[in-house]
Amino acid sequence: MLYKDAGVDIDSLNLVKKGFGKEVAKTFKKNVKSEFGLFGGLYPFGNDYLISSVDSVGTKILVACAMNIHNTVGADIVNHCINDILTTGAIPLFFLDYIGFSQLEKKTLLNIVKGIAAACKKEKIILIGGETAQLKKFYPKDVYDLVGFIVGRVTKKNYIDTTNIQPGDIILGLKSSGLHTNGYSLARRVLLRKYVFSSYMSELKCTVGKELLKVHRSYRRDLEPRLHHVKGLAHITGGGFYDNINRILPNGCSAIIQKKSWRPLPIFTLLQKLGDIPDEEMYRVFNMGIGMAVVINKKAQKY
Repeated sequence: MLYKDAGVDIDSLNLVKKGFGKEVAKTFKKNVKSEFGLFGGLYPFGNDYLISSVDSVGTKILVACAMNIHNTVGADIVNHCINDILTTGAIPLFFLDYIGFSQLEKKTLLNIVKGIAAACKKEKIILIGGETAQLKKFYPKDVYDLVGFIVGRVTKKNYIDTTNIQPGDIILGLKSSGLHTNGYSLARRVLLRKYVFSSYMSELKCTVGKELLKVHRSYRRDLEPRLHHVKGLAHITGGGFYDNINRILPNGCSAIIQKKSWRPLPIFTLLQKLGDIPDEEMYRVFNMGIGMAVVINKKAQKY
């Protein structure tokens, strides 16, 4: 089974996105260095760069709705956005959210916001604002969409310039907590053909639902003290290893990933077996147990 079979065509979306660049560039000011297309957008501000990002939880929301657990998806989107801007060396300043729905219980809405606020407090960033939009007949009843917006800052001196990556550098993988927030259309399609969310899986040591709701891990605390050793960071989300690592590599560099250097989490083995998913598709759709790829000089391994 492929991601296309679950209704998501990565190649088609990437072709459309390539056309965005020309239109976006028209909004840039002359003689002001701005960048589009990385994990976070860059805007100069005095001696600093402001780094921003936006993303959604995606169809992981459908798992939360089916299980009536709404206090974890907030952490998913906060942590996802933090990881995106962290790839530039930026430390988050503030966060905003958008929740869209047609009909939703007040308790559900409150639990979503509680989850966002708790994650922001844990990561020491301000939840500065947000928007709730009730769009009648737009979403199914008791289903919602959750989007996050983040702004961070990095000094120009400490900005991670990936053009400094060169042949001979090494890539370290930081383990994920699970699927994080990507590939859920395919994961649900594969798993729900045979199981339900309450099914207990001995190989997972939990139910299918609990596995799929494991919170997207934030790498800020692990990486922040070591960012001065880092030459490049790739957040392994949509596009997986193939698209996301390649995004940070300068011309003349390519990545060699030793798949035998780590063991994918049981959920990925289960998905591949049940869905008969090819290896290439697995590494492009899912993080396979590696949530962040860190490029460093060989001498920096001890740090």
